[in-house]
Amino acid sequence: MKPVLTPQQSNDLDRATQAAGTPAEVLMERAGGAVAQAAIDRCGGVYGRRAVVVCGKGNNGGDGLVAARHLARRGMRVSVIAVEALDELREPAARNAGRLGEQGLTGRTFSPAGLAAELTRADVVIDAIFGTGFRGVPEDEWAAAIEGVNAGAAPVIAVDIPSGVDGLTGAVDGDAVQADLTVTFGAAKVGVVLLPGAEHAGAVRVVDIGFTDGAMDPTTFLVEPGDVAASLPSRAADTHKRASGVVVVVAGSRAMTGAPALIARAAARIGAGLVVVAVPTSILPVVQASSVESVFAPLAETSSGTVAAGGLSTVLESLERADSLAIGPGLTRDEETAGFVRDLVRASPVPVVLDADGLNAFTGRAADAADRKAELVMTPHEGEFGRLTGLDARALGSDRLAAVRDLAASAKAIALLKGTRTIVAEPSGRATINPTGGAVLATAGSGDVLTGMIGGLLARGLEPAEAAAVGAYLHGVAGMLAGQDTGEGTLAGDLVDRVPDAVRAVLDA
Repeated sequence: MKPVLTPQQSNDLDRATQAAGTPAEVLMERAGGAVAQAAIDRCGGVYGRRAVVVCGKGNNGGDGLVAARHLARRGMRVSVIAVEALDELREPAARNAGRLGEQGLTGRTFSPAGLAAELTRADVVIDAIFGTGFRGVPEDEWAAAIEGVNAGAAPVIAVDIPSGVDGLTGAVDGDAVQADLTVTFGAAKVGVVLLPGAEHAGAVRVVDIGFTDGAMDPTTFLVEPGDVAASLPSRAADTHKRASGVVVVVAGSRAMTGAPALIARAAARIGAGLVVVAVPTSILPVVQASSVESVFAPLAETSSGTVAAGGLSTVLESLERADSLAIGPGLTRDEETAGFVRDLVRASPVPVVLDADGLNAFTGRAADAADRKAELVMTPHEGEFGRLTGLDARALGSDRLAAVRDLAASAKAIALLKGTRTIVAEPSGRATINPTGGAVLATAGSGDVLTGMIGGLLARGLEPAEAAAVGAYLHGVAGMLAGQDTGEGTLAGDLVDRVPDAVRAVLDA
């Protein structure tokens, strides 16, 4: 997996490398050189090309000054626009401001009109206004500089992170540079991996500038195809259906009969050998007709057609010969059913994936889920997350990564927050970010498919955090494949059908 660093972890890496003997000015020289090379690559060379470098304060601005000097030395015409007065910079950026004259360069003080005039002649723009430590909303000349960069027609290369993006959370609360390429050092920063920051970053190029081996201490990782391929189990030649994993699905109600079949099919498509579907007795014929490969367990039901408390013994009996439990979608918020869910999660002897109304059973009481026998994967979308934790959408959006980690720690479970850039967090604080998926997954039943996939992977022996990360990645790939055929008309059933293709695509990659 690729490491992803917070601004503090990035600063710690800088300090550790300097303490090991590499001066800060050497790191800045390498970083600026890498940015210059990216600009040359983008322009296809230096002959007849012009770069505009917009610099702020701090090391980010210093990297931009180094890039300007390298570009001029290699023959590109360069204009340097300084939002922060160059004679007010601190070391090592100040030293590089002084070295501009080595290539006949001078820095011009920023003005909106001056920047606009320079951008009309630019072939590439380098954004070195703010670094990863930026928080809040750009103001005054800083906001005007960002607006000016975005108004130009030339491609933009951001240094480490697009200016205006929060490096810790990816939040964009005001103006932010819209980059075509972000050149970052050592590892990608959280702010260019999570949305909306990722939408501002363009392509991300990670450059090694000589950080000390072993000094990086990431707690967040980006999932790659090789990680998924390495985790996928294979069947032995002499295997049988129970050896391939048995999943028990508890889902559905009189008002919602589709969820059990979607979960069951997804679990089977990801390779589980046997799926047992447990549903209220009255909807059993409907579910049987749409899930012909499964076996079934009818459950006692309430007067409204939801699972009754009396269904607990039936499910626990099924779990005696099972490897995982997938529970939640379509159960409704009936209070008796919610009590059944809490009792089942507490008593299950096998790993559980809990979704939808299964999560709603723990509204305002997420910590209660810590009282159980087996491992647990919780898979909320933003609304369910809010009900579990009490966080509104704004509070959750301000730092999604921290919020998921808090839920994982509180429930002592694996917490998966759905969305474009799904996050999976462990109680230890370790987290993974999933890069696959997109708007095509915004369709009814899509989450049910993910529940089944994770349940199937748990049954096949993957550890809970691994099952969640692998399931999310393959779910996203299946969505992208399905979307190629059906676009915005993609249905959850289309996702299920493309799960084997998603597995094949990852293995081929």
